[in-house]
Amino acid sequence: MKLRFFFAGCFILACSLFPFAQTAPDTEDESNGEDTPYDELAVLTRAIQLIRQDYYDEKKTNFKELAYSALRGMLQDLDPHSQFMAPSDFEEMQDDTNSAFGGLGLVVSTRDGTLTIVTPMEDTPGSRAGILPGDQILKINGESTEKLDLVQAIKQLRGEPGTKLNLTIVRPSTREIKDYMLTREIIKVPSVTDAHVLEGPAAEGFPIGYVRITQFNKPTADELDQALSKLEKEGIQALILDVRYNPGGLLDSARDVCGLFLPVNELVVYTKGRTPSQDKSYRTLDQGRSRRKYPLAILANGGSASGAEIVAGALKDLQRAVVVGETTFGKGSVQSVIQLPDGSAMRLTTARYFTPSKQVIHEKGVTPTIRATLTPDQERLLQFQRREEALTEKEKAELANFRDTQLERATDALKGMLIATARASDTKKAAPAKKP
Repeated sequence: MKLRFFFAGCFILACSLFPFAQTAPDTEDESNGEDTPYDELAVLTRAIQLIRQDYYDEKKTNFKELAYSALRGMLQDLDPHSQFMAPSDFEEMQDDTNSAFGGLGLVVSTRDGTLTIVTPMEDTPGSRAGILPGDQILKINGESTEKLDLVQAIKQLRGEPGTKLNLTIVRPSTREIKDYMLTREIIKVPSVTDAHVLEGPAAEGFPIGYVRITQFNKPTADELDQALSKLEKEGIQALILDVRYNPGGLLDSARDVCGLFLPVNELVVYTKGRTPSQDKSYRTLDQGRSRRKYPLAILANGGSASGAEIVAGALKDLQRAVVVGETTFGKGSVQSVIQLPDGSAMRLTTARYFTPSKQVIHEKGVTPTIRATLTPDQERLLQFQRREEALTEKEKAELANFRDTQLERATDALKGMLIATARASDTKKAAPAKKP
């Protein structure tokens, strides 16, 4: 009812300002070149009135749905991350703060208007099916995704555990189109995993630790701190931090992970928007955790997004780590969720992230210090490696010959740092003492 009065009021106002006008006059001169809403409100309210009056299907012309459709289109045209949420969609978004939900484990975004896989979460229906970052979803249950906005797409991908969903996916690297029949599950995502000391030919006796962060949740920094303490007891002298396929998460969590390797009060990332209230700096905090000083390499790729890019960008800029792999995804914008009076909401892009050296993350990504790429087949085998216990004998045979060349390049870089540090230490010890 409020919306009805709002649009009726807008229409009356517009008609009183511009009587009998089918198109509004240019008001730029009257407003000293500033954009004014009155002409556009006249057009909007006139269009709504005509749709209400003449559209053949009366069921589709209530004021609420017309207003929601206008808002969806308005926000969708701004950028892929700005969205309108009806009250039910807003409630679902709030439920996402829980640690578990029913879905496929696919992190999606839109690129060039196409629904694209950012990364499949580890040990979920999407990853087990062999879906890869960069794959594009053409259809969901046989219906084209072309006109779906991101909120609508996510809503269709999620559902009750045990229910099935068919995805039609194209892989741009091979142009192969394939159907995947997937069963939704409760998605529980571990944050820090696979912490161990590297062994085998790659390590060659160098005490290098390895740990993977799958996403940035509230407890991630604490979990990483505990994993590193365990590895340090095993004698590591350098670390590889793997954020490949990490879709991001909480900004505070990414900052706190950086705080494990940086001094207190070090700038990690800052945001800059249109209004001063959006300009914020995020610095490391003193949270009583140990600060690690050993050499650090970060593994990143095109599936590393948002919080993963903040960590990689900050530690690279501050010369605290080398980044090995590929340019990251490029999700570096800030969305503010603004609730509207009827329980709906807008997710509106209000600022962009910048690394400490003022590098833009959004649509640019973080470039690696050492570039190392994987072929699509190597990426598939890397996904196999991360769920080795669930592989068939044939898949295990394929995996036996897999070389993670990105991991090898990171290991080589750290070995070089350890050798250089050892030589510098030996030189210092061998230097004759200065006479008083």
